[in-house]
Amino acid sequence: MKFNFKKYIFTIIFFSIIVLSYIFDFSTGKSIFTNFSSFFITMIKFVPAVFILIGLFDVWVKRETIEKHLGEKSSLLAYFWSLVLAGTTVGGLYVAFPIAAALYRKGARVRIIFTYLGAAAVCRIPMTLFEASYVGLKFTAVRWFTSIPLIILSSIFMEKYLEKNNIKLIDNSDTASD
Repeated sequence: MKFNFKKYIFTIIFFSIIVLSYIFDFSTGKSIFTNFSSFFITMIKFVPAVFILIGLFDVWVKRETIEKHLGEKSSLLAYFWSLVLAGTTVGGLYVAFPIAAALYRKGARVRIIFTYLGAAAVCRIPMTLFEASYVGLKFTAVRWFTSIPLIILSSIFMEKYLEKNNIKLIDNSDTASD
């Protein structure tokens, strides 16, 4: 079996720079490695539990339920539900993307998934509480009342763009579980 150097070039460069940083006492490289280690350990601790919960969601929540509340025939209430789900998402976008994929497999409308992803980046409850305590409730309210309509509008436009250009994300029928 031959080692594919091109496939791992960035990983090799990264760790080479880290090793050289320790050899030549380059503090920025050491700091980069410290941050990388911290985030990597957090991911190792956090992500397996998230994937277990997403797996349980995939198995326990019926496709019909998601289609009814977040699918093609859902009402404007679907935006509310996607905002609530996004607000309670813990862990940022590296948790939100697998949840969005699970929602898509279960039949959620693309614009609702885009709304969920945008809101998960902007409107998580822990982040909002932290922000309100440091920059004030007024700033947080203005940011929310500006961000949420823009997230919803951009989600609608992105879905229309995908439909207009006949772009499909994945085949929803083959990967869905009940």
